[in-house]
Amino acid sequence: MFTCVGYSSTSPEAPLKPVSFERRDCGPTDVQIDILYCGVCHSDLHQARNEWQNTMYPCVPGHEIVGKISKVGSAVTKFKVGDLAGVGCLVDSCRDCPSCAEGLENYCEKGQTFTYNSEDKVSGGITFGGYSAAVVVDEAFTLRIPDNLDLAAVAPLLCAGITTYSPLKHWKVGPGQKVGIVGLGGLGHMAVKLAHAMGAHTVLFTTSPDKVADAKALGADEVVLSKNPDEMAAHANSFDFILDAVAAPHDINAYLNLLKRDATLCQVGAPDKPLATNVFSLIFKRRNFAGSLIGGIAETQEMLDFCGQHGITADIEMIRMDAIEDAFARMVKSDVKYRFVIDMKTLPTAA
Repeated sequence: MFTCVGYSSTSPEAPLKPVSFERRDCGPTDVQIDILYCGVCHSDLHQARNEWQNTMYPCVPGHEIVGKISKVGSAVTKFKVGDLAGVGCLVDSCRDCPSCAEGLENYCEKGQTFTYNSEDKVSGGITFGGYSAAVVVDEAFTLRIPDNLDLAAVAPLLCAGITTYSPLKHWKVGPGQKVGIVGLGGLGHMAVKLAHAMGAHTVLFTTSPDKVADAKALGADEVVLSKNPDEMAAHANSFDFILDAVAAPHDINAYLNLLKRDATLCQVGAPDKPLATNVFSLIFKRRNFAGSLIGGIAETQEMLDFCGQHGITADIEMIRMDAIEDAFARMVKSDVKYRFVIDMKTLPTAA
């Protein structure tokens, strides 16, 4: 074991503060990553504040991790000291259920191990995330980072990138398709970039007129103001696929009505209240309303490689570690374009 410094919350009301805790030493198949950057996901805020009613304290958030390998276990074959590496939302799974056998560890049927706030099957206790100086991860759950991309802007790809890439790939988005993206936040801005790079005619839906120019600059072919009934009606029955990245309560039926027959709307934003669905909208056009959760390790690596080939990263604002509470407050107001990333050089050397 070794002592690691991080930022932790101890209760729903407590602000994140410096803390020291123990990390396991490298086992035979482990790598130790010294963390350079960690993205700030809305999930971090949900967990720190126990908004999903499942937080185990103390909680060290962070699952968009980019760093450099400082140690490797004796049996490691995929990485060496000095390599750039990333860790996303998963650090382990059962590895033998049908989903894991298909490379879909994100849907592990016996329970995946998340990067933080999860039962640590190796060391016991709780997993601690990337708001810290270092992390130790099995090489099977460690990702190679393209060396042609800005490292800080790569960090959000480990969650926001794969969360949007996976459904776009699963539903075979590509040239000749008309694809809608609902919401231009941390997830939505990545979805626009990815759908455009995949060759689809990409339409961004937003409630904010001041996001029109941004959306087009990010790759949207069209922008629809969703509060304008005429603009919405003009797209009825015309979409092959819609990806909904909005995490607040909203009228899902307005978008279901825009799908072609047999087309799919996939929800990746996670509102805290159920979305009421008009089943007749589904029945009369044989439409599909689906969901998707991040991606498996192989698909996450595929996403990173795709982003490397196409020069895709997140649009970020860098912050100091001690500015995390201010970043959380701004994130609630959607006051970021479009993802905060922590420069881990600003982490204290001792708690």
